[in-house]
Amino acid sequence: MTEQDQKELGKILWNIADQLRGAMNADDFRDYMLSFLFLRYLSDNYEQAAKKELGADYPKDATAESNGDTKSPLARWYQQNASDVPEFEKQMRRKTHYVIKPDYLWPSIVHLAKTQSGQLLDTLQKGFKYIEEESFQSNFQGLFSEINLASEKLGRKYEDRNSKLCSVISELARGMSLFSTGADTLGDAYEYLIGQFAAGSGKKAGEFYTPQPVSSILSAIVTLDSQAPEIGPRKKLESVFDFACGSGSLLLNVRHRIKEAGGTIGKIYGQEYNVTTYNLARMNMLLHGVKDTEFEIYHGDTLTNAWDFLRETNPAKKPQFDAVVANPPFSYRWEPTDAISEDMRFKSHGIAPKSAADLAFLLHGLHYLKDDGTMAIILPHGVLFRGGVEERIRRKLLDDGHVDTVIGLPANLFYSTGIPVCILVLKKCRKPDDVLFINAAEHFVKGKRQNQLTNNQIEDIVETYQHRRERGRYSRRVSMKEIADNDYNLNISRYVSTALEEPEVDLAATQADLVRIEGEVAKATAKHNEFLKELGVSLLPSVSPGTS
Repeated sequence: MTEQDQKELGKILWNIADQLRGAMNADDFRDYMLSFLFLRYLSDNYEQAAKKELGADYPKDATAESNGDTKSPLARWYQQNASDVPEFEKQMRRKTHYVIKPDYLWPSIVHLAKTQSGQLLDTLQKGFKYIEEESFQSNFQGLFSEINLASEKLGRKYEDRNSKLCSVISELARGMSLFSTGADTLGDAYEYLIGQFAAGSGKKAGEFYTPQPVSSILSAIVTLDSQAPEIGPRKKLESVFDFACGSGSLLLNVRHRIKEAGGTIGKIYGQEYNVTTYNLARMNMLLHGVKDTEFEIYHGDTLTNAWDFLRETNPAKKPQFDAVVANPPFSYRWEPTDAISEDMRFKSHGIAPKSAADLAFLLHGLHYLKDDGTMAIILPHGVLFRGGVEERIRRKLLDDGHVDTVIGLPANLFYSTGIPVCILVLKKCRKPDDVLFINAAEHFVKGKRQNQLTNNQIEDIVETYQHRRERGRYSRRVSMKEIADNDYNLNISRYVSTALEEPEVDLAATQADLVRIEGEVAKATAKHNEFLKELGVSLLPSVSPGTS
């Protein structure tokens, strides 16, 4: 699907969203719309695989239509071949990694909606429950937990709720039918809609969305070889982790980047605290063709390390990741307990202040990074220069050689805040004895709502990091001694100023110019006075060259 097609489909669905949004509040509508798009994807993918699996035995639509049969081809096959269904579903689980009963497929749901069937609501409830508990090898319990089909927001009576959903689904089906909606198309449309919903959510968007240009920078950095980035992308990433994964777009960007470069990726791990966003992330993975066995997203608090998988006490079994990426909430207030000072994530560095958990998030990610891995995290500029315990943490990170690169980004790139932010690149086994500073704060294109980064500007940042290039007013490699002399302050403008230097003034040349100008003024005055004298008018005061 071309980028233009993606935008066109996204606009069609977004326009439909505008027309229907009055039916429920914005957040509810987002959840319904994305869930139905997800169901459409699962159905299309499953039906295509079934058609391939059954071959000539797959029922023909034309025959059914002539007999007045409105069931989907797959539903008719199930009905006519009941004894073969268990073996068929066994094969489908092997090939598509999931099964959906014909009654719960999108065409069946749309048929119920268009015929205003009173069974739509009940069928949806059963279908969502089946997908959560039985479709996949993995259990996706709660995947549709934010879709409350019994909510009075849809209507007080069953009939009212059923009728409203008939209208919403019929309109969405009409919009999606305008495009050939293959798997890639629907995945792209899902991403587009998440971006559009984020744009309209203001500060709340920070909970689930990293703008694509920023996401591209992080994914490009962590997929390059950590010790020698100049040689290009790694051929294989065993694992990648985002501990504040939102809708999962950043993880998918890493996967896309490594595959685009001809490499392979093992398993994707994510963690998300917000339950709605957690569900969006799981859907997003499946929508982009990531099998349920190829990813694991956990719902829980990162700062308290709620995930049992990460709390392995045996150092030999401690989970570690080739790449860690994150866009955690900025300056998040937290309540560290007394016991957390003994937490292995923070014990040797210190506990971030209650007022800003930024460095707590950073230390969490660094703790689980492999020795030859790369971590890229988005943080507010305050972490670069704030004093107190944050200064002590920063000093320890620098003394241990973990800070590789500091990248300053333009202001107003994010939906959730207008402040400029930075990207910190961290590694455990670094070779250079310096830190690369990139000041890209003034390199952007002004947009209506947010500032934008062009592809060239993104490439500039990535290539500067990759080759550790130095460029006036843009990038510089700064020795650890100079940083220590500056009390471990990492404020970017201290090392790479974008201010233009005032040109040196040549005093002798300037004096000569003034003398020349005064001489010319004196000559002009004398000539003018000759005319005034002939006219009998008062003369101008004469000027003596070089005497003023």
